[in-house]
Amino acid sequence: MSLNYNIIEIFTSEEAKCHGIPLYKAVVKYILGLKIAARCMVTRCIEGCYENGEMATQSILIASFNMPILIKIILPSTQADSILPTLEEMVDEGIVAVQEINIQCHKTRNRLIPRHLKIKDMMTPNPESVSLTTSVSEVVHLLLSSTFTGVPVIDKEYHPVGVISQGDLIYRGGMPARLGLLAESGNDNLDAVLESLNKKKAQEIMTPAVCIQENESLTQAVSLMLQKELKRLPVTDENGKLTGILSRMDIFRTITHHSPDWNAFQQQNIPVGNLKFVSDIMRRDVHTVFPETLVSEVLHIIGSNDIQRVAVVDKDDVFLGIISDRNLLMVFSDEKEGILKYFVSKLLSGQRKNKNKEFSRHLYSKTVAEVMKTDPITILNNATIDEAIRLMTKNMIKRLPVLDDKGKFKGMISRESLLRTGFLSS
Repeated sequence: MSLNYNIIEIFTSEEAKCHGIPLYKAVVKYILGLKIAARCMVTRCIEGCYENGEMATQSILIASFNMPILIKIILPSTQADSILPTLEEMVDEGIVAVQEINIQCHKTRNRLIPRHLKIKDMMTPNPESVSLTTSVSEVVHLLLSSTFTGVPVIDKEYHPVGVISQGDLIYRGGMPARLGLLAESGNDNLDAVLESLNKKKAQEIMTPAVCIQENESLTQAVSLMLQKELKRLPVTDENGKLTGILSRMDIFRTITHHSPDWNAFQQQNIPVGNLKFVSDIMRRDVHTVFPETLVSEVLHIIGSNDIQRVAVVDKDDVFLGIISDRNLLMVFSDEKEGILKYFVSKLLSGQRKNKNKEFSRHLYSKTVAEVMKTDPITILNNATIDEAIRLMTKNMIKRLPVLDDKGKFKGMISRESLLRTGFLSS
């Protein structure tokens, strides 16, 4: 199949400027910012001449350094007309030519993370940190008042020596539920949890820090995160002092900013090949329940498999909704004890035991249909990875249900699967 494309050629020189910068740099920046299905390349010629009789050459006998520059832009014909007026305004010195060309195929490696990006340009600078002797309760209090779920631990010289994540707080610190649930648990429950965590120090529960220098490339950081299975990296300067932190969300924001909108290309009937789709990376071995399933069974599934949400389907696998620990909290928030006290009781050695027994009876009287969220954000299995990243970043979603075009549940994708497959396939 032949595709209708145009090639725009700008014949100019090294001295040509646009808004104070070399014209060729300005054109490349303009095309890059459009996020369209275009390729732009700049060629510096070794010899030439201009209309005014000036000669350009690299010969040492004839000193001339204003070498000819050729800028080529190849793009679908439907997009060429919209950018030509701007290009003509940008070119104060030169010739702009356009011709139609037939393209047999358009393929891309779909590199999600451009090679030139540096960590210092994408990291969160001057992050919150704690010392080795900070109490675990103080760490929890800090994270509850923040948008992040992990914090670096530093020594007296401001060198990162560890990281405390939500997982460290739960499995090493004894925190009974994840931070999002604790934040909504009410002051009484929260005070009880913080008091129980006050005896331990940060150095007792932290994971040893895996750091990276701020001048390294972003692709190196992603490779390290995937290799070590980390969600965040402390970033240091050349002296090893903490200057920032790089999280998966920082990387996804970078991808959404730099990556083209492949879905828009497809809507314009631009068949770009070699793209990766959601169906290539989703997990199919995920837990599902029916609307009539008891909430008590869902609690057992969530607790036994260390997950936060379960998909709800009918007998034909049609997706109906999601039930999560947060949904459970909201539903039972009006009960005398509430579900958080059910979680907290695991830590508080039997306190409120009798009341929790009464709460447990409520679990056996409610079904998934009464608790589940019926309008979660979903994505089709034929969507591109870039589209999934954009959707999860915009809505701050960690996991996304995947459906086919008939509404049947096919699986889940997570931030980790997006990063791993999206990066390694680039």
